[in-house]
Amino acid sequence: MDAFDEVRPAVECLDLLTAPVAEALRDWRGSEPVEQVLFVDTDPDKADTAVLVENYGPWLLEQSANCVVVAGKRGGETTLAACLVLAHTRADVNGVVRRHLGARKASFAPIDTATGESGMEFGGITPIGLPATWPLLVDSAVADIPYALIGSGTRRGKLIVPGKLLAGLPGAVVLEGLGAPGAVGA
Repeated sequence: MDAFDEVRPAVECLDLLTAPVAEALRDWRGSEPVEQVLFVDTDPDKADTAVLVENYGPWLLEQSANCVVVAGKRGGETTLAACLVLAHTRADVNGVVRRHLGARKASFAPIDTATGESGMEFGGITPIGLPATWPLLVDSAVADIPYALIGSGTRRGKLIVPGKLLAGLPGAVVLEGLGAPGAVGA
């Protein structure tokens, strides 16, 4: 990505990543080579999509994807899941997500739950390194882009990852219409 001065393979930057992300990269099980996961060091104060786009270029909005954690509830059971959608869309939590999880109710997980259970920082949650028990729902539009700028597990830094690699992460399910019009705002 031309907006960044230095782009390196993420496996060369494990010390800048949270433990779950670094471990996932070290023990890579994705369908594509781990060397395709790239890291760019960015200012933590510019981690939110709107601020990132404002500082690095408006074209990044089309290349950025956000990972949000949702909680689906049915009876007394709660299922946590991650949704990966393009940054200029929002996850269809009450429609596509709720139906896919077989939940009676679905909502964004509380921040403490999302960060505590994932081991990642709010504003940097990424699909790489999430708990293996979580469903990973990937919007088909993310799977179709050449590369996506996503969180790195921390607010400092971003990962640049081919869409097909994200679709091929262990446990990933590609869903049509997961990303609905309207910004996620993260």
